[in-house]
This record gives sequence, structure tokens and C-alpha cells, in this order.
Amino acid sequence: MVTTQRRRPELAAFLRSRRARVTPADVGMPPGLRRRTPGLRREEVAQLSGVGVTWYTWLEQGRPINASPQVLDAVARTLRLDRPEREHLYHLAEVPYESGPESLQGTVGPEIQSILDALDPHPAVVYNARYDILATNPAYRDLFQVSRSPGTRVPNALWSLFAAPEENCPVMFRDRELPLMVATLRSAYGRHVGEPAWEDFIRGLSAASGYFAELWAGGEVVQHGSRVKTFRHPVGELRMTTVSLSINGMPECRIVTYSPADDISVERVALLREQRSRTAEIPPP
Repeated sequence: MVTTQRRRPELAAFLRSRRARVTPADVGMPPGLRRRTPGLRREEVAQLSGVGVTWYTWLEQGRPINASPQVLDAVARTLRLDRPEREHLYHLAEVPYESGPESLQGTVGPEIQSILDALDPHPAVVYNARYDILATNPAYRDLFQVSRSPGTRVPNALWSLFAAPEENCPVMFRDRELPLMVATLRSAYGRHVGEPAWEDFIRGLSAASGYFAELWAGGEVVQHGSRVKTFRHPVGELRMTTVSLSINGMPECRIVTYSPADDISVERVALLREQRSRTAEIPPP
């Protein structure tokens, strides 16, 4: 209730500021008589959005009224909101935001990919909040075999860890590490409750893995952070320190790097790179 009371004034101020920057000419309307304030009038926003003037006025006044995604989309189109502004509108109105497949996956530009590649031989990856794998470098692909969740084109780290047989899981000390990943996922889920893509993901992974379903039902929440993880690999055990870095312009996405935590792991990571180089030198049949 307190959160709602704080969001409503912010919603009102946000709508007024966005309305003020849109002129009648921007939406193909005549300027009309002299205006006391810049931008569109409330009744014009209501008309262009196909909603009642009273309803829109109450929304802009921050009154506790319900708004559907369809109506918010119409208002967002009228006010010419970009994607971050649209998402902000949804959150202030306390309506689950469905961002669509393209923004759920994110777009990793060449400048981010070049950073990942420059970190080789240290594995590096770009995750979004659901642990979808958006970009990797060769060292990461040496370390992990990843799989896709059903119905998506994007590989996902959680599906790779939970849906595979336990003996194939690359993460050692599974009962310590996997609960932390699920708790990290839940901390992000709070911003996406009710979104179909997220609900389908949770439902599907719960059906595929009883262990995930058990951990999810536990309700634990943590933030991601640096830690040492141990991985099993044909070259031997690898103890790796993980560091998570946020990315400007990619909300809820992060670069995660894996650095060898001891001398043996340094040698084994170097061995992985040598094996990759030898494989690359073999001509195709």
C-alpha cells in the first residue's frame, strides 16, 4: 500500500512531463487556440488513445484506478514513449510489463562482444536476468555446454544445469551453488511477476526439474555477487572466481567473467585454450 501511494504521484508527474513534450503537430492535429501550457491537453491524449477523458484525468492525477496493458499501450503510443519509458509507465501503474522476445533477449553489440573476446582465455558471458545466454567468448564455450529452453532460440544457463542429468552438471557442490542461482533469479522475478515470458519460463523449468521446482517454492532471494565456483571438466576440476559487471544501455543484463582461483586452474584453463588451438588447426575433411 505504501509503495502504491508513492508510485501514484510519480506516475502523475511522469505522464504530465511526457504530455508536455508532444505538440499537436506531432500527432497531426491543428494547433487550435492559444495554449496556456506546452504540449497536448488531457482531453486530446484521451481522444487519441481511445479512452475516456475522466479516466485519463484520474490516471494523470494519480488516483487509484486500474489500467489494462492495452490501455497503457494506447497512451504510450500517443505520448510517443520509447521502450524504457513504456516500461517505466507500466511499473508506475503496477501493471506487469511484457517486453517481447526481442527486448527479453537483448542485443549485444560488437563493442560488448569485443570485450568478451579480449578476456580470452578467461571465460566470459553476457546473461540477462533470466540467465539467458546472450553472448559468449571461446573460453566460455570451452568450459560449458549450454542448452535452450523449449520454444526459444536463446540458450539458457539454468536449463543447462537443471534439465540435464545430475552427473552431467558441470557445477560441483550443486546443493550449494544451484540454490544461489535460483535465489538470484527470484530477486529479478519480482520485477516481472505476471509477464507471460517469465511465467512460462518458471512453469516450464519447474516441470522439467523437480529440484528447481523445490528450490523455487522455497522463496529464497539473493543478489548476484563475486564468489569462487568449482567446475568439473575433462581436463580436471577448475576453481574459478566469478565477477558480475552491469552493462550500460542493457538493463538487467551483465557480463560475468570467470578467472582461475589457483595455480592449477590457471594451468588447466591454458590447456583448454591449447586444445582449442589444435582443433582449429585440423583441416576439415
